[in-house]
Amino acid sequence: MIHITSFKVKTLLVLLLLLIAAGSFIYTQYLISEIREKERSSIELWAKAMEYHSQPHYRSTRDDLTRMIQEINNHSALSQSHGEEWVQILQRAESDLANAPLDFVASELIIKNRFEIPSLVVDEQQEILQHRNTENYDVDASLIERFASINPPISIVLETGEAHQEQKIYYGESGLITTLKYFPYIQFGLLAIFIGLGYVSLSSIKRTEQSNLWVGMAKEAAHQLGTPLSSLYGWMALLKEEIKTGEDLDIIHELYKDLDRVQFIADRFNKIGSEPELKAKRVVPLLQDVMNYLEARIPKHRNNIELSCIFNEDSKLKVNPELFSWAIENLVKNAVDSINGNNEQGMVTIETMRKGSEFFIDVKDSGKGIEKKYQREVFNPGFSTKKRGWGLGLSLTKRIIEDYHGGRIYVYQSEPGKGTTFRIRLPISNSEG
Repeated sequence: MIHITSFKVKTLLVLLLLLIAAGSFIYTQYLISEIREKERSSIELWAKAMEYHSQPHYRSTRDDLTRMIQEINNHSALSQSHGEEWVQILQRAESDLANAPLDFVASELIIKNRFEIPSLVVDEQQEILQHRNTENYDVDASLIERFASINPPISIVLETGEAHQEQKIYYGESGLITTLKYFPYIQFGLLAIFIGLGYVSLSSIKRTEQSNLWVGMAKEAAHQLGTPLSSLYGWMALLKEEIKTGEDLDIIHELYKDLDRVQFIADRFNKIGSEPELKAKRVVPLLQDVMNYLEARIPKHRNNIELSCIFNEDSKLKVNPELFSWAIENLVKNAVDSINGNNEQGMVTIETMRKGSEFFIDVKDSGKGIEKKYQREVFNPGFSTKKRGWGLGLSLTKRIIEDYHGGRIYVYQSEPGKGTTFRIRLPISNSEG
């Protein structure tokens, strides 16, 4: 249930990220479309102004001024100085009338170009006549093709006397549109970082909650076992005083051994979550004790399973004997459970070796093996391939080996139908010297 819920939350986070990114992209494209329309309107206004400027305006007034200049030049009554003065005034008036449209275009449409749209004006032969806001481009024929691929050109017709000339205005994208085009990707990246941090935080919280849950359960189990164990020790002492025959005493002795074992297990649970005390111990005797204990307690229907040891090397390592033995016991029990209850001979073997500054412990079995896709998941709390099981044994073993002893445990080799090998790697401390 924990894994399913976590998966749903993570899937929801990813879907939320995709939804926000899609919404941001769509809205940004809408803004870009609106700005493009406004920019095209601006270019069209500029084009119309150029057409307006090319057409003759105030023709009758300008003709009157020209006629007056000619009359002043031909009037003999005016002195030459006065005539030249009047001619200059009339010529300036005629020039102001001619340049009025140009002043409007320059001051209102070119100088006050808020969008700073890069644009080109070309003639009928595709020759560039003028350009503006193109400092970041190479002004050549390729720029015409580039702008044409972005926006369709705007055609204008200029009048020069009796002749008409058709020109085209090509324009690109303003800096604002260029920025907006990259904005969704920047936003998506920031959202991905945010969701990623949330994902990692959720995983960390989940692991912490699981860890606290298992620690709390273990300590509570140890506490609950304490009272009945004390009572059982008391009852066993009374029975021992009453029983005199040798056979019954042997039974009492075995019961004491099992009680000691239960007390040992309770002490193990009580140590979970606490900083364990590590002592320099020989590893092989600890492994041999675990195998001897389990060999006498394999279920009757699994008498065809053989436990064996191959101790190539022994080293003195800093370990907590109780927790370390528990980890090995879990691995051996897991190996025994993986062997099918058929008539074929099963094998569980512990082998030790040393390589450099590391001590290796391999726990091999001839069981059903582990599929490759599950080899990393077998150490997750709650993961189990058995119909009955909590899926805590390997998770607890990993914590004991890696968190408490600074080692590493992993599936070294496994093949479905042929068995599995779990490998433990432990650092060899200076305790041997």
